[in-house]
Amino acid sequence: MHRHYNGLKTAALFGVIWALLLGLGALIGNGRYIWLFALAGLAMTFYSYWNSDKLALRAMQAYPVTREQAPAMYRIVEELSARAGQPMPRLYISPTEAPNAFATGRNPQNSAVCCTEGILRLLDERELRGVLGHELMHVYNRDILTSSVAAAIAGVITSVAQMAMFFGGGNDEDRPNPVVMILMALLAPLAASLIQMAISRTREFDADEDGSSLTGDPLALASALKKLELGVARAPLAPQPDVVNASHMMIANPFRAQDVSKLFSTHPATADRIARLEQMAGYHGR
Repeated sequence: MHRHYNGLKTAALFGVIWALLLGLGALIGNGRYIWLFALAGLAMTFYSYWNSDKLALRAMQAYPVTREQAPAMYRIVEELSARAGQPMPRLYISPTEAPNAFATGRNPQNSAVCCTEGILRLLDERELRGVLGHELMHVYNRDILTSSVAAAIAGVITSVAQMAMFFGGGNDEDRPNPVVMILMALLAPLAASLIQMAISRTREFDADEDGSSLTGDPLALASALKKLELGVARAPLAPQPDVVNASHMMIANPFRAQDVSKLFSTHPATADRIARLEQMAGYHGR
């Protein structure tokens, strides 16, 4: 099977986004404050990582469910967790018609998987199994940490660039050329956001592949993605700030296609994901 080297791509993208953050520190104050920028990045990363489950579940107004309340969902996650040899996450349902699912939590021992009421009505059990396999691999691959780091650093870069533009970088000797400062304030946050989105897209490809290996049924996920694309078009989520911040965790882009450009999308094109899953199924078939 063709390897897409998504792990290597993610590492390279992280290198670029950290270089961008430290580059800001080097530019402002002739590099005297570079350690402050590194510490700010680490602090924001830790906060986002530690609270990722609470923030995402609160954004989707999710409530916990038991085996009796969601028997199919519970049975599938229990089976796949055992197959992976990993702890079973807590299960939640979000009371919204928008069909989607996401995983969150700082590690496999403190994780949660959430489905919306809409996705539970839309998919059959085989397709739901494909989706839940995808979400479990986000947990077991520690993608929540990856996405938290990317989001936190992108946020720090944006804040620092805005502060530098309005307050300058120190005294006249320290302050960069005004034109450079304006360009930095405008372009650094844009670059950070683009890199954050690219990292999210590579992790989605990985979860598709690893989740399908876990379930042994790539075409189930492909079928689910087709239904989800149509379902989201019929019942999209409103792009409110708290939902936008959690959208990168969801299996499908929860917003209308016209609300998100390709560059700023947190998800690869559905057609590309389906093509890779069908290629994977063909490989297994041989």
